[in-house]
Amino acid sequence: MRAARRPPGWAAPGPPPAAGEPRAELWPAAGEDLCWLAGDWRILQRVDGHRWSLDDLVTAWLAARESAAPERILDLGCGIGTVLLFVAWRFPRARVTGIEAQDVSVELARRSLAWNGVEDRCRVVHADFREAPLDEKFELVTGTPPYFPGGSGLESDRVQRAPCRFEHRGGIEAYCDAAARRLAPGGLFVACEATSQAARVDGAAASAGLAVERRLDVIPRAGKPPLLSVFTFRAAPRATLVDPPLIVRDAHGRWTDAFRALRADMGMPPGTDSF
Repeated sequence: MRAARRPPGWAAPGPPPAAGEPRAELWPAAGEDLCWLAGDWRILQRVDGHRWSLDDLVTAWLAARESAAPERILDLGCGIGTVLLFVAWRFPRARVTGIEAQDVSVELARRSLAWNGVEDRCRVVHADFREAPLDEKFELVTGTPPYFPGGSGLESDRVQRAPCRFEHRGGIEAYCDAAARRLAPGGLFVACEATSQAARVDGAAASAGLAVERRLDVIPRAGKPPLLSVFTFRAAPRATLVDPPLIVRDAHGRWTDAFRALRADMGMPPGTDSF
């Protein structure tokens, strides 16, 4: 279990996990971490596998910022459940569904839901999101597609990692298509993409009958180019709004005020300038 990096006097905001001692099978097994996420919520991760990162955090934050208390939320390719858990924490009355194809990620995500006591309103469907038979419509859909086309680089042989980074089951085009089919009228889709691949986004949206409504570029450190971009999409065409970029660290490597405010919005402590 990871030790909490919480300053004295800091009180965790938001809904607490369900009361009571977690069942024995929910504790981290060999090769796993139990890490802090939002408020007092935690997430299980493989030590040597795919782990939650900045793209998950910013995608969940923008989705929460641009949504008006959605009742039903869908996370496409939810992985270990990071974005799913963030939005479930942020919207404690919402029913949240994740779809994930990798066995190990599904198992971790389901245990994290149970650890935080939200199995009554959150679930993970074990399926390819392009084919999952969901009849329900959702006011908010999220996705964090892999950043690299298949065959464009050397893929890791570590558990989970290759499909999380390379497009084994489609990229932003597949995510836009799946989101468009499952959005409720007036619903919002939020997804990230590597800024180097951002030219694909408008075409992917148009092919699915969506339009880009907002774009936020994320710069890891002042003076560097954007690393990733987060987009919001709706079915009704509107002019695209481009937000000022989010700079995570200043030129000295310290978190910026904007990034600290984002973390606070998502139930995270001021911290020590590291995730």
